Amino acid sequence: MPRGSKEKYSDKQKRQAEHIEESYEHKGVSTEEAEKRAWATVNKQTGGGKKPGGSGRKKHK
Repeated sequence: MPRGSKEKYSDKQKRQAEHIEESYEHKGVSTEEAEKRAWATVNKQTGGGKKPGGSGRKKHK
């Protein structure tokens, strides 16, 4: 999976990012910056992609 691919995100996460991106664009942020901020927000809220086959890092207990 190439870097920047959104395959590992659930449909819900993709919808969330889309809505967040639209909100940033409405506030006057550029399209590129809005997309970056939207995915950063989704990652912060949900912990990143939820589908199997991720980075392989262990979860801390």
